[in-house]
This record gives sequence, structure tokens and C-alpha cells, in this order.
Amino acid sequence: MIDVEKIRKDFPMLQNKKMQGHDLIYFDNAATTFKPQCVIDAVTHYYTDLSVNAHRGDYELSYQVDSEYEGCRKAVASFIHADEKEIVFTSGASNSLNLVAYGYKKFLKKGDVVLSCEAEHASNILPWMKVCEEVGCELCYIELDEEGRLPIENFRKVMNERVKVVALAQVTNVLGYEVPMKEICAIAHEYGAIVTMDIAQSAPHMSVDVKDIDCDFASFSAHKMCGPTGIGVLYGKFELLQKMDPFMVGGGSNARFDMCGNILLKDAPYKYETGTPAIEAVIGFHAAIDYLSAIGMDNIHQYEQELHAYAIEKLSKLDNLILYNPHADGGIITFNVKDVFAQDAASYFNSQGVAVRAGQHCAKLLMDKLNTSATLRASCTFYNTKEEVDRFVEVCKNATIENCLNVFF
Repeated sequence: MIDVEKIRKDFPMLQNKKMQGHDLIYFDNAATTFKPQCVIDAVTHYYTDLSVNAHRGDYELSYQVDSEYEGCRKAVASFIHADEKEIVFTSGASNSLNLVAYGYKKFLKKGDVVLSCEAEHASNILPWMKVCEEVGCELCYIELDEEGRLPIENFRKVMNERVKVVALAQVTNVLGYEVPMKEICAIAHEYGAIVTMDIAQSAPHMSVDVKDIDCDFASFSAHKMCGPTGIGVLYGKFELLQKMDPFMVGGGSNARFDMCGNILLKDAPYKYETGTPAIEAVIGFHAAIDYLSAIGMDNIHQYEQELHAYAIEKLSKLDNLILYNPHADGGIITFNVKDVFAQDAASYFNSQGVAVRAGQHCAKLLMDKLNTSATLRASCTFYNTKEEVDRFVEVCKNATIENCLNVFF
């Protein structure tokens, strides 16, 4: 069970914050989450008590930083059930996904197929578009059902020997549907394909076991799971990380090099971690993982599902809304106000103290599927409350054309 009122006291941003004169209701957690005090303290601890580089010095302070830095790698590995040598620190999920695409490019040839779907975030589509253009591969899309889900049968229909890469999110960022990744990995591996999994919207909200799923790569960001910005993770099976090439080289990633151009890179994960890392963010990320783990990912997932069901039960009674994902598997509610452009509606919500996202949410291909140019997205997490949902529903109820336009006049 989750004690939400106790949890909310851990977050400075939830203490008496106002927006447009109203108590702030923050429903944009799929974009980024607030940070608990322990994460803020961990970042401050680095700058106040340590403040030196990692993996560079032969003195006590540097050793302390090394220990804390690698301690986070160990915590991340445990969090997703991986081995430490399979955890690469990056600047975020987008960087991780690009690293996979460009690192794996050398194993692809003209005529090969990369499989994805229309619901994917741009960071899991655009790198493969560029790679396919450069290599001569074909990027194909698995058909979604009428609700926008990816059924395993649809994946099975398009899987064949030409498919070398499958790039999918475990939970989609607009509709919030969970994709059957374990079954997809099993089928893909039967054909010799690898699977790269975007877990930016699943790792913060549910237990993820990369070994059980048997994905080849997984990418996520700290800032979506109560951690700092500027730090993310690429998980990769060690043998694949060893075979691939980094798309950046420099200090920290090489064992040695000479004037003749002979370069010996370090083993994974270090060959991918070129330059001075975001040390304070890594240390803050460790605090975030410890914080989430103490609450329990299964508890978080159950609570967010309950919150979503509570909201949908009330929102479905309103005749001025279009709901796109009433059966989502997490805390994402995607909707529109009838006859009101999404950004105009978001401005009205802002005037009432409710922060929601408006636009295409970096998933531009999906808008055609939804038959709209943009949507509103309200995304809840474990520190949101039913009382906030009630207030949100009231604002939705009053989101008429007249009220939305009155914001601008």
C-alpha cells in the first residue's frame, strides 16, 4: 500500500505551489517527474562534499566519487535485473536509443528490415530512419488494432527472416499501452533478430526484468523516475555491447592509442562513456532508485492503475471529451476537448492550475491513427491523489469552447 500524503511531503514542488492562483495539480509526469528531497540532497552532496571528477584521480576524494558513481551502476543493474557490466550511462533515453541504432548499423545490409510501430516516440523511430537511409534497409511498421494496441498476432504476421531489428516501447508514451515484449523477444530471436526496447515509460512505473523479457537492449531516463535530468541508461547484453562501436570516442573510453591510429577501446560499458559524465546526476539517480525501490514498483504500478481507473470512470461520463485510451495500462490519460484545439484547451487547464501536456508528444505518426492533429495528455504518478483527479474532472467538465477561448480575451 502507498501512503500518498506521507510521500507528498518528500517533494518540495508539491508544497503549497500555486499556478494561476490555484493549487498546482501536476499531471505531466510522463514528460518529467518532480524530485524528492533525498534526490536534491544527493546532488547537493556531490557539489558540497565531493565535487571532483570520476575515474580520473589517484586521491581520496576521487576514490569516493568513483565508489558512489559505480554504486549507482550497481543499483541500476539490480533495479532492472541486469549485470553491472551491461549498464551504460548516457545523457538520457534518446541518447541511448541513438547509440543502439548507430552502434548496430554495421551489422545491417541493404534489404534488411527494421520493425517498429506507429505509436513509437521519435527517439525510437528517427535514428532507424537515418540508419535505413544510410544502409539501404527498410523500416516497416507493425499494424496496431483499432484501440491503438499492438497485438502479438499482428507482430507474428510481419515477422520474417529479413527482419534484423525490432524497435518498440514496452509502454507507449501517448496511449500508455503495455506491449507484450517477452513474447515479441521470443519470436524475434527465433528469426535471429535483436530487440531494442524503450522503457522510458515503463521503468518509472512498474517492475522491469530485462533478463526475463530477454530483450537485447533497453533504454530509459532518470528524470522520468524522480531522478535528475541529463542522465539515462542503456542496458545491453554484454556480448552485443562488446561487438558494437560507440559513436563517440575520447577521454575515458580508450585503454590506449598511438600516433599510427591504433586505438584500443576499453571493455563495455566504459567504452561508451566518453568524457566527463554528469556525476552529480548519477549520484542523484542512485537516490531516486533507492527511493522508488523503498516504495515498491509493484505498489506504484497498482496505485497508478487505480488512479487511472478512478479518473476514467468519471471522465467517461462527460460528453464534451474524446477519450483515446480508456483502457490504458498505467497512469496516462489521452483526450481532447470536443471542437477545441489541444493547445487552446491546455491554456484553459493552465488557467485553472492544472498542468497537462498538449501536442503530438513526439509521436507524430500516431496522430493519423487517432485522426487528430494533436491531443491532450494527463499523466499521473504515485504522488498524485484522487482529490487532484476530482479537481481535474471538474476542470474538464467546464472546458467548453467559450471558457477555453475566454483565456485569451
